[in-house]
Amino acid sequence: MGPGRVGVLELGLGLLLLGVLGGAASELHSLRYFFYAVSDPGPGLPQFVIVGYVDGEVFARYDSETQRMEPRVDWMAANVDQQYWDRDTQSSRSNEQIYRVNLDTLRERYNQSRGSHTWQNMYGCDLLEDADTGAQVTKRKWEEEGTYPEQTKHYLENTCIEWLRKYVSYGKAMLERRERPEVRVSWMEADRILTLSCRAHGFYPRPISISWLKDGVVQEQETQRGSTVPNSDGTYHAWATIDVLPGDKDKYQCRVEHASLSQPGLFSWEPQSNLIPIVAGVAVAVVAVIAALAGFAVWKSKQGKKEKGYNVAPGSDGGSNSSNAGSNPSV
Repeated sequence: MGPGRVGVLELGLGLLLLGVLGGAASELHSLRYFFYAVSDPGPGLPQFVIVGYVDGEVFARYDSETQRMEPRVDWMAANVDQQYWDRDTQSSRSNEQIYRVNLDTLRERYNQSRGSHTWQNMYGCDLLEDADTGAQVTKRKWEEEGTYPEQTKHYLENTCIEWLRKYVSYGKAMLERRERPEVRVSWMEADRILTLSCRAHGFYPRPISISWLKDGVVQEQETQRGSTVPNSDGTYHAWATIDVLPGDKDKYQCRVEHASLSQPGLFSWEPQSNLIPIVAGVAVAVVAVIAALAGFAVWKSKQGKKEKGYNVAPGSDGGSNSSNAGSNPSV
């Protein structure tokens, strides 16, 4: 496997690797195909699904209901011909039959005829800046033992990489765009413990690194991180928190590393980070005061009318309707 090529194959619950995935700084582009077969799908759900991802974005999909491999992004629909989709459709239909047979075989082998059973598979490849050292060790081990199918090895090292490069060229404008994260640092105190939160929103591509520093030193063990989650617009958001003593909060900074940033960004807690609850409280108070003044004005107006010698008729609009004028004289 040459520099810049990493192949990955996952079967069922076991994991076979021709490469170990790189981190946020080294993973440039990735191609993944996920296969999913279920013995007893729920209502309206397909029994077999194939989903293709480039850099985490769905670009193609097949299922047993449609019986067609179809594009899921404009840049695929615009750059490949119908023969491509026909060929992938035939291949997917063949895989569907194989997976159903495999699923039945496993159920018989483990004597599990009842309940719902699934068979999952993932394979793909990555384009990295440099070949992964750990991947090279695994590659040599498998080659020495002769335990890896040559056909699969050729696909991961050559065919997969070739098509990944094509897909990236098709979707270059979308896949290689850079959108900077919007970072906000906030805090919440409970039981004399201050929880600092660093949230990055609206960034692309997906890989990102968020760390907490104390006096410039990374606090890896103390940091809690959430998953990087997609937004509806195709960007991502992520967060990291750390518990600190209230008196130490000024010693901490959040460091964010992302492909859109020329250098890591450092973000500190600032009082305005927590102004939203205060502003909301002030707004509620202002509305309450206005409502009270308006109520007082209405009451005062009614009192003035009583003093002038007439009352407001129950259910009327205060005498503005001329048809009711004089119908309810004061007594």
